[in-house]
Amino acid sequence: MVALSTVRAHNASLKNLGPGLVAVFVGGTSGIGLYTAREFVRYTISPTVYLVGRNETQARQVIQELSLINPSGKFQFIKTDASLLRGVDSACEVIQQKESQINLLFLSCGIFTLKGRDDTSEGLDKKFSLHYYARMRFINNLIPQLTQATSSKSSTSALSRVITVLGAGHETKIDLGDLDLKHKYSLNSCDVHATTMSSLIVEGLASRYPSTTFIHTYPGIVKSGISREAGPIVGRLVRAIMFLGRPWMVGEQESGERHLYVATSGRYPCSMSRGQSRVDSVESRRGAYLVNWDGSEVGNRRLLDEYHTSGAGRKVWEHTEEMFQTVLKGV
Repeated sequence: MVALSTVRAHNASLKNLGPGLVAVFVGGTSGIGLYTAREFVRYTISPTVYLVGRNETQARQVIQELSLINPSGKFQFIKTDASLLRGVDSACEVIQQKESQINLLFLSCGIFTLKGRDDTSEGLDKKFSLHYYARMRFINNLIPQLTQATSSKSSTSALSRVITVLGAGHETKIDLGDLDLKHKYSLNSCDVHATTMSSLIVEGLASRYPSTTFIHTYPGIVKSGISREAGPIVGRLVRAIMFLGRPWMVGEQESGERHLYVATSGRYPCSMSRGQSRVDSVESRRGAYLVNWDGSEVGNRRLLDEYHTSGAGRKVWEHTEEMFQTVLKGV
C-alpha cells in the first residue's frame, strides 16, 4: 500500500514537470474521471484538459469548477457517444487537430446496468463497448500523440501514460472462442471479459510502445455516476448499497489523489526507463501495471502468464483490431 501522505507529497511536486501538460479524460464529467481531473488541474501548471462525454450541461459546470481551481488552465469539452467507435474516432480527430502530444489518457467511461445484451447501432454491446472496445480505440487512435510526448527534451516530455479504470486484480478465465460474447452473453461474462482482456492488452501495448506506461486499475468502492442509466429502481438500489458501504469506500478526493499519483509517479515507469523500481524479470511486463486502489500491484499472474505463453494475449489484440475493422468498415 502507498501511504496517502506519500501520494500527497508526490502530487504537490508535480509543478516541477513544468507548464503545458495535456490530459484527456474520457468519462471526466463525473465519478473517478472527474475526481482525478480535479487533482490533475490542482497540482499542475497551465494544463490543457479535454473532457470527453455526452452531458454538455454537466461538462459546463465541471469546466467552471476546474477554471476556478486553476485559472491558467485550458479546458475543452468534446461531446460524443463513447459507446460508438465512430464517436470515439470523431472525438480523437478533434484532439489530434489541436495537439501534437498528449501526456495522459485517462479512461473511466462505463455504465452499471442489469439489462442483458444491449447492442449499439454498431453491433457491440453497450456495456462491453464502453468498458473495453471504446477504450482500446481511444488508445489505438491517440498512441501517436502519447509517444510524441516523450520524443522531445522538454520537461513535460517525461510523462506519457494511459490509465484504464476497471477491475485490475479480478482477472478470470475468458472464452477465447467467443471473445465478443455474441453467443454466451451475461453481465458477469461481460465484466470478466472486459477485465481480463484489458489486463492482457495493457501488457501487450507496453512491449509495443516502450516510451508509454500502461496501467489498469481497480478503484475500490467509489461514489460515481455509473448507475445513471440503470433506471430509477436499480439506481436507488445502488445508492442504498453505496450508503451502507460508506465505511469501506474510498473518498472522492482520495480516489482522485491516488489516481493522479498512479498517473504520474515514478513508481510506475515505462519499459524504456532505466532504474526500474519494480522487481520483475519478465521483460514484456515492464511498463504495464495492474494496480489496486491503494497503489499496490495486483493481478492474477498465474492466469495472465498462462495466457501470454499460449498466445491468448496476441489473439485478444487481433480480435480487437478485427472488431474495429468490422464495425468501421466503409468509414
